[in-house]
Amino acid sequence: MGGWAIAVHGGAGVDPNLPLECQHQAKQLLTRCLNLGIDALRSNLSAIDVVELVVRELETDPFFNSGRGSALTENGTVEMEASIMDGPKRRCGAVSGLTTVKNPVSLARLVMEKSPHSYIGFSGAEAFARQQGVEVVDNEYFITKENVGMLKLAKEAKTILYMMFDYRIPATGLDKCSAGVDSPIVMNGLPISVYAPETVGCVVVDSEGRCAAATSTGGLMNKMTGRIGDSPLIGAGTYACDLCGVSCTGEGEAIIRGTLAREVGAVMEYKGLGLQEAVDFVIKHRLDEGQAGLIAVSNRGEVACGFNTTGMFRACATEDGFMEVGIWEQ
Repeated sequence: MGGWAIAVHGGAGVDPNLPLECQHQAKQLLTRCLNLGIDALRSNLSAIDVVELVVRELETDPFFNSGRGSALTENGTVEMEASIMDGPKRRCGAVSGLTTVKNPVSLARLVMEKSPHSYIGFSGAEAFARQQGVEVVDNEYFITKENVGMLKLAKEAKTILYMMFDYRIPATGLDKCSAGVDSPIVMNGLPISVYAPETVGCVVVDSEGRCAAATSTGGLMNKMTGRIGDSPLIGAGTYACDLCGVSCTGEGEAIIRGTLAREVGAVMEYKGLGLQEAVDFVIKHRLDEGQAGLIAVSNRGEVACGFNTTGMFRACATEDGFMEVGIWEQ
């Protein structure tokens, strides 16, 4: 085994004109979460414990789109989703449609460990949360004034905001957004006016070579109620096995069609590719015209990332001393 490794992401698709202050805030949060994971690994916590710990921290901070700070539905409410997977024996748990659970990733783990199922959604997931005694809060806890402003812009434009438009960038409407709408991305036939960060995730391999992955999100701004993205779908947004752990971010529908996370493990297993080779292959050949990114670790202590967007909020480290926190392409 090559020692432990960890990677964290805060979403792919970054406005190229994102203010330096916001870039600094993002890097500070990523660094804090990365160090939290590193300390846990040095204390011999298992991979599955570390991914849950790190994603809980990301869900608690409103900067990215998960937990507090999640994107709003067309009705102005929050519906969150998350998944977690433990590489040994490929155990997994996932949840969707959460409106009161403070940390969706922890409920996903309880689905994996305390239920006979792999995936529970909406009212059933909320009932399960109360049976398990997890912390719940009013839906208003998750709503920020920035996201209320974003929802207003989305409704005025009669579209959805794909991932999160950074409302902290001065703007009077979508026509003023620095990302522009001259060449809109189209998802499932709908124009996507703004492309900016969303979703959080963490992948870890511990010192015993065990891989794990977790992903959490609030989804799309102004999404239809009941919409489910890639993040809670095992094999699409999240996957872990004996070989690797993967967490994806980006255009959910494209990630679902490409079963992106599972494909990394598949090409490693069946084509004999190394981790970075597998990530590069999947980003190039499995997204069609979709926009996405991912982070991955291998059971050999390697870490990798890949994206075809303008950037991806990410941080990674390995036991041999390598550490990187970045946004833009190298």
